[in-house]
Amino acid sequence: MKSKALIAMSGGVDSSVAAAQMMDLGYDCVGATMKLFHRGTCAPHAGVCGSPDDMEDARRAAAAFGMPHEVFDFSERFGDEVIARFVRAYERGATPNPCVDCNRYLKFGALFSRAKALGCDLVATGHYARVEFDEKAGRYLLKKAVDEAKDQSYFLFFLSQEQLSRTVFPLGGMTKPQVRAVAQSLGLLNAEKRDSQDICFVQNGRYADFIEQYTGHPCQEGHFVDRAGKVLGAHKGIIHYTVGQRRGLGLSLHRPYFVCAVDPATHTVTLGDEDDLLSSTLTAKSINLIALDSIELPMRLKAKVRYRQAEQWATVTQTDDDTLQVVFDEPLRAIAKGQALVLYDGDIVIGGGTIQ
Repeated sequence: MKSKALIAMSGGVDSSVAAAQMMDLGYDCVGATMKLFHRGTCAPHAGVCGSPDDMEDARRAAAAFGMPHEVFDFSERFGDEVIARFVRAYERGATPNPCVDCNRYLKFGALFSRAKALGCDLVATGHYARVEFDEKAGRYLLKKAVDEAKDQSYFLFFLSQEQLSRTVFPLGGMTKPQVRAVAQSLGLLNAEKRDSQDICFVQNGRYADFIEQYTGHPCQEGHFVDRAGKVLGAHKGIIHYTVGQRRGLGLSLHRPYFVCAVDPATHTVTLGDEDDLLSSTLTAKSINLIALDSIELPMRLKAKVRYRQAEQWATVTQTDDDTLQVVFDEPLRAIAKGQALVLYDGDIVIGGGTIQ
């Protein structure tokens, strides 16, 4: 009997080609698309994941392969686990990463559970990453994709051994041009479809407007202060600002200022020089280690603190079951509370956590 695989199909070219690859490998495949929005939540707009056009594109791709296709309504869980977490993080003065939460709680949470219920042995997605089994260590490893420009391992640091044992990333060894070429050869209508951009539930990147709409009330105003505590002016509410921000402060000052800290307790936003954004240390919690059970001794690893930032050499110490202390060789700019810390040894993801 052929192994059965659930294919997460978003309607984009990547997940469509992943589905085709799994069919070619001989799996008994069923396509699955997650419905993430309902009336009463902010509807997704064109060009982002989860739009109505995406769902139709996923259905068409599955039909082209002769593959059964299911739509699962996960809108309530998406609201609770992704949107609500996003809002609460901003209200706490943090800079959240909702794509990590969507992967953790929806694609590799709710969708995994549905795959089990359908009797599927594996779940395949269009992520650019790789899974390998290390015979010597007896562990599944998460590795970077061959196409480092598209690598998405940063968003997957939370995966468990059980999840990795049942996950396939068919695009991990391909480049984006190769994926589009396969889609064209298959005659897929989404072969040239552009990649999703921005956060799917936020229109035009206006996070604060979305949060105020979601909560039903404006954010409490407060003061900009310098690092000595001197008041520099009034601000519109802490949800409008994130560490490292320079533009959009609404102040006329004699020199450039940058957001260095956001304090929800006092409703203050601390401004400073660009050099004040530099930091050589961070603490991360809610950690997950993939390549090993624990970090017994300080390790020399490369660390990434934002998806689009380059990895940097650091010394990593695990101080308890759920805490990592990281000391960088060179100071980093604008390390933001709430973002993901991900640790690498070459192309192997050691693990990660949430920056505190």
